[in-house]
Amino acid sequence: MKYFVCFDGYGHVKGVVNEKELARGYGGDPQRFLRAMCAADLGSGSGETSGHVGTLTFESELELKEYLDSCGDVLTGFFECEGDSRPYNF
Repeated sequence: MKYFVCFDGYGHVKGVVNEKELARGYGGDPQRFLRAMCAADLGSGSGETSGHVGTLTFESELELKEYLDSCGDVLTGFFECEGDSRPYNF
């Protein structure tokens, strides 16, 4: 099944819907899904924020969960400067 995953500008997952939920709740438009996720961050939906919607295909929700869990560790490690993954700004 196809899943649409909304990532913020830092690569953190903001929301996930499958293709049926996207069609039912957002008229099948990933950009409407992105705007809804950004509006949730901003409260009223006014203003601008960055992000993107990725389309991923998995056989089950368990595979999706495993993927998202594995991505979170890498992204968290980078942004929280764990180990050798920290950025060097001099």
